[in-house]
Amino acid sequence: MSTAPLLDQVVPAGEPWTGRVLRGQRFRIVDLEGNQAVDTLFYNAADTTEHYSAQDTIRAQCQLYLTTGSLLLSNLGRPMLQIIADTCGRHDTLGGACSAESNTVRYALDKRHMHSCRDNFLQALQQHDLQLGKRDLPANINFFMNVPVTPQGGLTFADGLSAAGRYVEMRALMDVLVLISNCPQLNNPCNAYNPTPIRLLVCAD
Repeated sequence: MSTAPLLDQVVPAGEPWTGRVLRGQRFRIVDLEGNQAVDTLFYNAADTTEHYSAQDTIRAQCQLYLTTGSLLLSNLGRPMLQIIADTCGRHDTLGGACSAESNTVRYALDKRHMHSCRDNFLQALQQHDLQLGKRDLPANINFFMNVPVTPQGGLTFADGLSAAGRYVEMRALMDVLVLISNCPQLNNPCNAYNPTPIRLLVCAD
């Protein structure tokens, strides 16, 4: 970013974050140490019933993965943000957010009480009194996460494609509320079994 950022914040490993990005501003997520998964949701800041839609985004672009040029569409089919720079090259739209339930199904019963991205989302919503709850959590983007699709149509959680210092940068096409879980997952290789911090920057265009 060539101009001084309006926001420059490090989000610790495994923690949630929420904030606003205004129309025309640029929003950058930096993978500080590499292979960290960043679960992210976007809402229309003026009307949170409008939110990022994985289905509309995938259908409109005929592409499962996000990278430079991708438009992130809402459940009303409107463009919310566009990826304008990407040094990672591919971001997941299918893997969803880890939860107590998915940890149990994927791994073991004793993993149920491990901290999860869904917990992070709900914690952030409560802390910031955003008047949103479980029913308001649609399918999210997993920035920097590698989730290949098998020939049979299944999903696999593979080693990440990112590396230290790689980033994805978006331009907001409407005022958006951003909800992030800097994934605490310890059971699959999405973040090399080692959650690490990320850096968030917001800059005027």
